Amino acid sequence: MNILLTGAQGQVGWELARLLPALGTVTALGRAQVDLADAAKLRAAILQVRPQLLVNAAAYTAVDQAQVETDLAMKINGDAVRVMAQTMSELGGVMLHYSTDYVFDGRAGRPYTEGDAVGPLNQYGVSKLAGEQALKASGVAHLNFRTSWIYGNRGRNFLLTILRLAREQPELRIVSDQMGSPTWCRYVARASCEILRRCFTTSAAQERLRGEWSGTYHLSAHGVTSWHGFAEEILRARNGGRLPQTPKVIAIRTAEYPVPAARPLNSLLDNGKLQRTFAIQPVPWDELLHQCVAEMP
Repeated sequence: MNILLTGAQGQVGWELARLLPALGTVTALGRAQVDLADAAKLRAAILQVRPQLLVNAAAYTAVDQAQVETDLAMKINGDAVRVMAQTMSELGGVMLHYSTDYVFDGRAGRPYTEGDAVGPLNQYGVSKLAGEQALKASGVAHLNFRTSWIYGNRGRNFLLTILRLAREQPELRIVSDQMGSPTWCRYVARASCEILRRCFTTSAAQERLRGEWSGTYHLSAHGVTSWHGFAEEILRARNGGRLPQTPKVIAIRTAEYPVPAARPLNSLLDNGKLQRTFAIQPVPWDELLHQCVAEMP
């Protein structure tokens, strides 16, 4: 199978670049190879590769900056997805795309299902929702995986920020009223590749991928915590003399930590549809965190 991967240098993309070759021949593109904000060049890059499967792990992810760079966020998260989806539809291919819990407003008192009403609170969420809508409207066979609270031991994320701050400050003030399920980027990549393997193993499975399997799924770790609880578990996982100090973690409310972009208070995603369709069993978030931290030097 001929596979095109975009966002190969991102957190999930970096992991995918190491796993996807088991499924076929991979052309991996990062920001240096293709500018997603340039629709013409993006389309040309896809047509040059002519993939059977396009995996889009690229995104504009600077949530607060998106409030200022609204047009750029929309070009990358919305318009580029439209170009990818329309081009792949013309080629008769399949597209896998990653979206976010931030398409929801966070007011539900339970984990969100794929059928719940969307209502993003910030421009990042608006742009990601536009990408989802363009993907669906294109008619291309697709898997749209909404993830949440992604972290890893590369790039910029909450895990690495907490470990950096722990070396610099005696106490950390962390929001405790936003709830979610931290999800290791490698878990997302592994689950994605296992699902793709099942989808492309037989002609019958491929027909189902182009039929009832095509659509949106929630893909996150199991369990719930707050950013405060996540920070405390990070420090526990990194214990054993590898930190010069263990800072005190103080719980604060969202209102005490003003930022340009509003965040949903509830980012929990219901993974039931993914389990029923592909038999993927979510792994507890703290178990994944300890696995990730154990790999750090």
